[in-house]
Amino acid sequence: MRRTELLVGGLVAGALTVALLSGAGPLFQFPANNQGFPTEIPLPPVIVPDENPMTEAKRALGKILFWDEQLSSDNTRACGSCHVNSSAGADPVPAPNPGPDGVYGTADDKFTSFGMIQTDADGRYNPHPVYGLDRQAGPRTASPSVFAAFFTELFWDGRAESEFHDPETGEVVIPQNGALESQAVQPIFNPGEMAYDGRSWADVEAKLARVVPLALARDIPPDIAGVLADGPGYPELFEAAFGDPEITGARVGMAIATYERTLIPDQTPFDRYVAGEKDAMTPSQIEGWRRYNVNLCFVCHTPPLFADRNFRNIGLRPNAEDPGRGGVTGNPDEMGMFKTPTLRNVGLKATFMHTGEFTTMDEVFDFYASDGAPGVPNRDVFLPFDVSPSDRAVMSDFILNALTDPRVADETFPFDRPTLYHEWGDNPQILEGGAPGTGGQTPRIIAICPPNVGNADFKIGLADALGGTTAFVAISDQPPVDGVVPPDQLEGPFDLPGAAAGEGYATYIRPIPARPALEGRVLYLQWRVDDPAAAGGVALSPPVRVEFFCNGRCPSACPADLADPFGVLDLADVQAFTASFMAGDILADLTADGVLDLADMQAFVNSFTSGCP
Repeated sequence: MRRTELLVGGLVAGALTVALLSGAGPLFQFPANNQGFPTEIPLPPVIVPDENPMTEAKRALGKILFWDEQLSSDNTRACGSCHVNSSAGADPVPAPNPGPDGVYGTADDKFTSFGMIQTDADGRYNPHPVYGLDRQAGPRTASPSVFAAFFTELFWDGRAESEFHDPETGEVVIPQNGALESQAVQPIFNPGEMAYDGRSWADVEAKLARVVPLALARDIPPDIAGVLADGPGYPELFEAAFGDPEITGARVGMAIATYERTLIPDQTPFDRYVAGEKDAMTPSQIEGWRRYNVNLCFVCHTPPLFADRNFRNIGLRPNAEDPGRGGVTGNPDEMGMFKTPTLRNVGLKATFMHTGEFTTMDEVFDFYASDGAPGVPNRDVFLPFDVSPSDRAVMSDFILNALTDPRVADETFPFDRPTLYHEWGDNPQILEGGAPGTGGQTPRIIAICPPNVGNADFKIGLADALGGTTAFVAISDQPPVDGVVPPDQLEGPFDLPGAAAGEGYATYIRPIPARPALEGRVLYLQWRVDDPAAAGGVALSPPVRVEFFCNGRCPSACPADLADPFGVLDLADVQAFTASFMAGDILADLTADGVLDLADMQAFVNSFTSGCP
C-alpha cells in the first residue's frame, strides 16, 4: 500500500487545512465518511441575482442571442461557435495559436479557439501581424459555458467578476453574483473574437433592431421555434423579456446569463449515485471515485462542483508567457495562476488545460508527475504527484464517464441548440479556377460571410495578390467558363497596398438588401488583379458562387431599402438603385421578373415614397 493511501484516512482534514493555508482551499468543508473519504454532496441550487430574476421570456431571448451568429460584426461567430454543448460547452475545433513567440511549431504553441479575421472599423479586412488575413486564434481555450453558473469569477483569469457593470454607462447593475452577465458582454467587443475594431454598443443595438433573429440557423429547438413562430424581431423579444423594446448592452448580458443559468448538468452517473442509485456508476467508476480521493484530487477538484473556485499555478508554462490571474489583479504572487476548471463533462472536451495542449488523461497525469515548466516559483504546493497505472485507468473512467451528463453529450433539452451556419452552409462556395501572377501566386479569395438577405455586412476579400497595383471584382449571374467569371459587371478599382508578390489585399463590401425576392438568386464573383506577369496581364482568384438565402424567415419587404443603413430610406438608396440599374445588376430587379425596365423604376419610386414599415 502506497504512502498516500496510508495517510488519507487520518489526514484528510490536515490536507484540507494545508490547502486553505496555501490560498487554495476547497469550496466546501465537509465531513468524511467511515472510509475516510469526503461525503458525497448533491449540487447546491444556482444563485440568481435579485437584479436579474429568472423568467421564461428572458431565458428564451438569451438562448436565441447565444446561438445567433449575427451578434458578431460579420455574422460568422456566435457565442455558441466556441461553446458547443456536446463538447461540454467548450470548443470542439482547436485552433492553432503560435504562442507569444508568434512562430508555429515551437514549445509555446497553443490550441485555442477561432475568432474573426481582423477587420477595421469600416468593415475592411486588415492583416493581423501574426494571422495575416486568416482567422485569429484566441490566447486561451474557451472555458465551458455549461456549468458556468456556479462560479463567482469567469474566464481563465477571472476578469469577469461578480460585480456586473453596465457596459455602456459603467454603473453597477448587479453588485454580486453577476459573473455570467460580466462574461457575456465581453466577447461581443473583442476584435479577436466577435468584433470589428472600435465596435460600439450603438452598433450592436442598431444591428439587432433590424435583423431577423436566428436568420442563419437551422434545426431550431422547439422551445425557441415556438417563440419565433410569429416572426418577432429582437425589439419584440426584448419587450417580452424586459417590458419594453429597448435593446441595451446590460439587457443582452442579462438575457444570455439567464439562459446559461439553466445549463446545469446534474444528471451524471455520479449525481444519480449520490442520490441513492448505487448502480448508476459501474464498479470501475466507483473504484475510480475511491482512488480519486486517495490521490487527493478532491482538494482542487472538489465535489460536487469538481472545482474549488480558486486560481492555481500548476506550472504548465513559464509565468512570463501568460500572467493569468496576476494580469488582472496586478499581484505578483498570482502570476501564472488560472481558474481551476470543473471536471464535469470533461470527457466531452477535445483538449485539456487553458493552452489546449493535452488531449488524453494520460498526458495530464504525466504532466502532474513532472517538475513542470522551468521558472515557476509559485507552483502549487501539491505538485508534483504521481498516479499509478492501475489508478489512472479507473480514475479516468470515473472522470471521463461518471461525470458526464448524457443530456449534454446528446444535446437534449436544456442543452439542445440550433445548427449554426458554418455547420450547414457551403455558401459562398469557392469554385475551381484562378490564374497565377507574379511569383507564381494565385490571388486568394476570402469568402466566409453568409449571404443572407438583409446582411448589411456581406463582403468578399482578396489576399496574396501583387502589391502596388489595382484590382476589380467581376460579377455575373452566369457561371464561370473555364474558371473565369464573365465580367458582366466590374466593381473597382481597388488600390492594393504593398509592392511585392503576395502583399496586395482588398475588401469588396456588398450589403444585401432586405428584399425577400432575392432569396435563391445566384451570383458569381471573382477578383481580377492587374499583374504584368500574369497571362493577359490579369491574375485571377478562384471564382465564388453566392446564393442569397433567408431560411424561409425573410425580413420585412421594403424594396427601396437598398443601401446601408437599412431601415432608413435616403439618398444612398437612390444612388444604389441607380448604380445597380445602370450596371444591369439583379439587385435593381424590384419586380423580380428577370428584366430591368420601367416597371422596376416605378416600383422603386412607389416603395421609396411610401416608406418602410
